Amino acid sequence: MLLAENQAIAHSNIIKQLETKQKTLFSLTTPIDPFDPVVFYKQGTPNTEGKRFFWKSANEDFYLVGVGAALLFSNLAKKNRFDDIHQFWKDIVQNAEIEGSSIIGTGPLLFGGFSFDPDTGKEQEWSDFGDTFFYLPKYMLTIVNGQHFLTFNQIMDPAGENKTSLYKHIEEYMNDLLARQSTVAVEQVSMTSCTEIGQAEWVKAVEDIVNLLKSTDIKKVVLARKMIIEFTKSPSIATVLEQLRRNQPGSFAFALESGSSCFLGASPERLVKKTDEEVLSTCLAGSAPRSKDPGEDEWLGKNLLNDAKNRYEHQLVVNMIKNALNPICTNLIVPEEPILMKTPAIQHLYTPITGRAKAGQSIFKMVERLHPTPALGGVPTIEALKIIREKEKMDRGLYAGPIGWTDFRGNGEFIVGIRSGLIQNNNAILYAGCGLVPDSNPQDELIETRIKFLPMLHALGGEEK
Repeated sequence: MLLAENQAIAHSNIIKQLETKQKTLFSLTTPIDPFDPVVFYKQGTPNTEGKRFFWKSANEDFYLVGVGAALLFSNLAKKNRFDDIHQFWKDIVQNAEIEGSSIIGTGPLLFGGFSFDPDTGKEQEWSDFGDTFFYLPKYMLTIVNGQHFLTFNQIMDPAGENKTSLYKHIEEYMNDLLARQSTVAVEQVSMTSCTEIGQAEWVKAVEDIVNLLKSTDIKKVVLARKMIIEFTKSPSIATVLEQLRRNQPGSFAFALESGSSCFLGASPERLVKKTDEEVLSTCLAGSAPRSKDPGEDEWLGKNLLNDAKNRYEHQLVVNMIKNALNPICTNLIVPEEPILMKTPAIQHLYTPITGRAKAGQSIFKMVERLHPTPALGGVPTIEALKIIREKEKMDRGLYAGPIGWTDFRGNGEFIVGIRSGLIQNNNAILYAGCGLVPDSNPQDELIETRIKFLPMLHALGGEEK
């Protein structure tokens, strides 16, 4: 069977099978009546749990929802993983037959992500995902500025399949889909336990790293930790997504399933967006809590803008992103001062960087050059990653890794997979981290990570600790 459903099949093997059997990708896009994206995720087609994704852009009317898998790419290769997936996608789409796609985000589209660090020790909780995990959906809903489109993708044998039957299939699917549209019922589940893992050890690790930063040339290290939640039954992914969509309107809401696992969250941090040749990256580092009192909230924001520690941490990210994009982009514009980005639980220092991609530069090349930014790794990167592997004592998996999509035209967008968690059956593992610099205070950093747990904790029905 050609479909690589939940199997780790190398790029070369997939392409070889396509060429040997003379199979090609057929993709058909058609406008449809309005359809709720969370409902589509929940009931787009039966028996697709474990092969679904969800994407909502921040502050834009743009959704991508995929159900079923026409092709899946997953591997544990440490080297050339960005080049491998780029070449895989290029080989798939170059001979594809594509009909009806005239809008960005329609037609053949690859969705997935990369692990944060392929060289870290592997843990069982991430076994459903490789260090690279992407798939081409069977059915995909795209919403762009109020317009709704359905894309159908199938690997087809030109000699053995009748396209008339495919047109009939997609028509029957649409009619059945529209007939089944309903609302997402909020399915509450009860937490039986909520445990912060290794809290005392983590604080001690922060102390050790801060002392190291004071005595070496290493400027910053990001240290993360996790919280494990147990439920009476498995949470509804659709319900969690609906809560994230409502509660975090200014963030990217995302979900990526594989087997019995779903990695999802509401990230405020864009890594890179490419629209034709226009490139946008954002620097998000330096944090402060929010307040329900408008006056106090304004004071907290002004204090953040003028805080030397946070401004130093933020500038490290600005410098790195500027230097990473400069060789592959022209006309880079970097604002001199950051502004505030406010999410419901936390506010950040924010600097957008724009430019134009040089000829031949793919979004995967940009992701490779940008990941990990100092906001998630540290400065210098190699030294910071060594410290993270030693002191963090956990496998981040997709947490803090690049999550996103690219279409067959080369447009796409990747975020950083933070404010996130991994749901597996009756359990959820939440992740949060913070940037450590020489002036960091361990107890303040502990409080910051608790604030960063909140978006997922609230979406799962938990209360602030």
